Amino acid sequence: TKIPTGTGTGFVWDEWGHVVTNHHLITVENQGKRMGDVNEVEVTLADGKTYKGRVIGTSFAYDISVLQVFAPLSAMRPIPIGRSSDLQVGQGVMAIGNPFGLDHTLTKGVISALDREIGTGYSTRILNAIQTDAAVNPGNSGGPLLDSGGRLIGMNTAIAAATGASVGIGFAIPVDTLNRVVPLLIARGRLEPPRMGFE
Repeated sequence: TKIPTGTGTGFVWDEWGHVVTNHHLITVENQGKRMGDVNEVEVTLADGKTYKGRVIGTSFAYDISVLQVFAPLSAMRPIPIGRSSDLQVGQGVMAIGNPFGLDHTLTKGVISALDREIGTGYSTRILNAIQTDAAVNPGNSGGPLLDSGGRLIGMNTAIAAATGASVGIGFAIPVDTLNRVVPLLIARGRLEPPRMGFE
């Protein structure tokens, strides 16, 4: 189940003011149909100040978008980057987000499973997703999943709940995927995997 669009979370990726989030947060929908994407957003930083931002890179396949935020670079502290290749089930994790508009909410749990496959809502699937029981609700999407040292290990992306709220099953795109995709989005603007066959 996808987390609704309109409001969500992101995190500062680098010292040049790039913010990473989920692509579906910038998608405009009407009665369940995708109408297009927004180009400009508003980003509220940890100090409560709000700045304009512009979408500079996006990938439907990975449900990742990169924003350029027009804030003082001194206010944009990049998140420490970890890695997801050596994660273990049972390891403690924390999620930071904006669930139901309650900004800067931290929840904690463990890694419940690794190497899950989840749908993006764009007819693509993300491999190697991290499953966690840290509470993830509407508004957490696009936010960081951290290890116990505060390092980024994934981006919270989806929940498995018919109610649209947390039942202890959340999914995150692994940071190793972000490390591969985000620099390409910053450089090129778009990235889709190669397709074979006929359409």
